[in-house]
Amino acid sequence: MSDDKPLWLKKKIVLDRSGVSEVKNLIDDLHLNTVCQSAMCPNIFECFANRTATFMLMGDICTRNCSFCSVKTGRPYMIDEDEPYRIARAVKKMGLKYAVMTSVTRDDLPDGGSHHFVKTIREVKKLNPGVRIECLIPDFKGDTDSLETVLNEGLDVLNHNMETVERVFRKVKKTSDYKTSLGVLKNVKLFRSDIFTKSGFMLGLGETEEEIESLLMDLKKADCDIITIGQYLRPSEKNTPVKRYYNEEEFRKIGKIASGFGFKAVLSGIFVRSSYKADSLLEKTLNGNKRELTGHGNKSESVIVGNSRELL
Repeated sequence: MSDDKPLWLKKKIVLDRSGVSEVKNLIDDLHLNTVCQSAMCPNIFECFANRTATFMLMGDICTRNCSFCSVKTGRPYMIDEDEPYRIARAVKKMGLKYAVMTSVTRDDLPDGGSHHFVKTIREVKKLNPGVRIECLIPDFKGDTDSLETVLNEGLDVLNHNMETVERVFRKVKKTSDYKTSLGVLKNVKLFRSDIFTKSGFMLGLGETEEEIESLLMDLKKADCDIITIGQYLRPSEKNTPVKRYYNEEEFRKIGKIASGFGFKAVLSGIFVRSSYKADSLLEKTLNGNKRELTGHGNKSESVIVGNSRELL
């Protein structure tokens, strides 16, 4: 067990500082939250520089306390009914053609916040005709009515992260359940087979290669379309320690293993997060060809579509 970071764990960034300031100021002015900031994402400056962000609904306080996560936990504030309109304005001002929205987990709400997702999706679509939308949702405690409520708004991608392998799951997500999370992905296809499903998980929490393959098998059985795989980075001394740092070649290898299960697309790399390059990854999934992805970042991630692999 070691938190001594290896030399390769350095992200090279070419910044458009005007873009970073523009996005940060817009988020501050509209009093919005992003998972980029709350989850201390290593890609934040890169994404802000490219004028993208993942909006986080319903405040910045989560009702759960996952030991890998830096998002604050406690008693959340009341729902801000004007937030959906402000997010729609942000999408328009940023010129986004692909909007990604997530939320804190709101177990204090009877519907888990599903209707707030709906209101936000509608406002974003109304102000931004033609925009594609990806929602990264909590498990809604397995409530299928809440899930169906969100799916009926015609999303392009429904994302729900597994985060880690089954053995480790309850250690780092004590108030969540592995099978419930798998059920979310399975139920998406039962309700709306036309919506792509996506899930991400981290490496470095003590998993074995056999357990990774077992998780991939479970995701395939759940008919998940898109997989993202990244390195767990400990946000603070209070969080679960990193058990292992994987290098770029190991991520390529695991990406190849994942591709062998027949997912529509796999993005595997040290700094990959669930909404990283989300627009390009969906484009790749839709096209299924060998055209190089447009996007931003290092040459440290590999995207696999079918049996072809390309470095980003």
